[in-house]
Amino acid sequence: MYLQLTGKLNQYINTHYSYLAVLSALLSLLFAIVQLINWMRHVNPHIHITSKFARAIALLLLATPILSSIFIPSKSLDTTIVSAKGFNFPLAEGSGDSSDGTQIQYLQPNTSLYFTKSVYDKMMKKELRTYQDQSTITITTDNYMEIMELIYNFPGTFEGKTITYTGFVYNDPTTSGAQFLFRFGIIHCIADSGVFGLRTLSEGQNFPNNTWIKVTGQIQMAYYPPFKREIPIVKPQTLTQVEKPSNPYVYRTF
Repeated sequence: MYLQLTGKLNQYINTHYSYLAVLSALLSLLFAIVQLINWMRHVNPHIHITSKFARAIALLLLATPILSSIFIPSKSLDTTIVSAKGFNFPLAEGSGDSSDGTQIQYLQPNTSLYFTKSVYDKMMKKELRTYQDQSTITITTDNYMEIMELIYNFPGTFEGKTITYTGFVYNDPTTSGAQFLFRFGIIHCIADSGVFGLRTLSEGQNFPNNTWIKVTGQIQMAYYPPFKREIPIVKPQTLTQVEKPSNPYVYRTF
């Protein structure tokens, strides 16, 4: 409830599920009241906690969750996390985890794990129909995850289209001049979050990490040596530095 009231809940779960957090808080309050009434009815008035140490420990245990949520600062994910965890592109089915057990953050949002193959294919084709006849596409906070997943699933359909979107710059240290424009996205909760976006194939227009940029450009295919395959990229027509959004995260809607 503290995260909900302070506006920090969107850094931990998909905002479309925030009603579940409110519901759980209200149910927890109800159960706490019931338990308190039950305890007061059955408490033995002859039993007292006489140890100050025991009282202190009890209060500390009760206060720990509240104090941790208030005093441990929450920090938006940025390129530091990308560098630490790395990013990759799923080359084959079942390649969702790296060999050391660290979850890989994909360039492509992948929601296929949450559906059967037939249902997922049907959903993707339905979403694709919204954009396949558009020559110019504006990617917003609401449709960011949806369109990025479609671009990687159907690169041929989007090749040649002009897109506009906003993200933060990440310069891949393993490849000279490899600049990506990312947003951190949450599918359900922070556990399945990832860094999603496109490489911006531009010359002489490189920006420092964490710079927020608005790009307008054409979708093309280009070979990326670290992945040993072609991936969708955006060839910029314009690159404009912008302010960081009040909420830097994007969320998948179904």
